[in-house]
Amino acid sequence: MKALIVIDYTKDFVDGSLPVGQPAIDLDDRIAAITQAYVDQGDFVVMAVDLHEEKDPYHPESKLFPPHNIRGTEGRHLYGKLQPLYEKQSDSIYWLDKTRYSAFAGTDLELRLRERGILEVHLIGVCTDICVLHTAIDAYNKGFAITVYKDAVASFNQAGHDWALGHFEGSLGAAIWSAEDTILLQNK
Repeated sequence: MKALIVIDYTKDFVDGSLPVGQPAIDLDDRIAAITQAYVDQGDFVVMAVDLHEEKDPYHPESKLFPPHNIRGTEGRHLYGKLQPLYEKQSDSIYWLDKTRYSAFAGTDLELRLRERGILEVHLIGVCTDICVLHTAIDAYNKGFAITVYKDAVASFNQAGHDWALGHFEGSLGAAIWSAEDTILLQNK
């Protein structure tokens, strides 16, 4: 059993207040297609979405980044084709608010995965070397097998992105796939 975790593919992270920019914009079709494929296969799909409170002086990211993904703002909406996909199929997708880089930190994600017998997590979204990386590290430390889609993750800088992809494979034993792999697997 596997789960797809879509990490922080929101307006603020794509082209909003803390934008990855064009590399993230370019993922729109792929992220929507991969998500739809997992929903169609009946896999557990999670939207892991950063959540911050306005002017929170205690959150460590407040000193590192401009305000982003603030509760109740448009910036928390999913970007592009992912938002209408979620709205149409929200009964098949689990929305997970997260307040730290990792989707596991302070959430019920591990419980949800374990109660479904899921042993493998597949990761897409942004940022490759921040939230995707920290989620992958926690997944590794909790004993989950990991797959990362190299063409469905992006970051603020190419060097960080490339380093993280190498780390996923070389240090976490992750499988590195492309969106095409999902299409090929669906047709088997």
